[in-house]
Amino acid sequence: MMKARFTEEQIIGVLREHETGAAIADACRKHGISSATFYKWKAKYGGLEMSEARRLRSLEDDNRRLKKLLAEAMLDNTMLKDIATKKW
Repeated sequence: MMKARFTEEQIIGVLREHETGAAIADACRKHGISSATFYKWKAKYGGLEMSEARRLRSLEDDNRRLKKLLAEAMLDNTMLKDIATKKW
């Protein structure tokens, strides 16, 4: 998986810069991002504080880990069912 170029703190900083009065085009040019990226960040991190962004990140990591565990358990369950239905 590709490492993100910006951390949550940096993203929130860019959004705060716009909220203080900077134009979107200027903020995007200064930080080297496209306007589509800016609007995507705004949709995801719009009203968040730094601590909330960290909590969001940890919840996403937990969710990813739990989904992986569920997928592995379902795969194990399917394999056991296949073994149980075969005739020896």
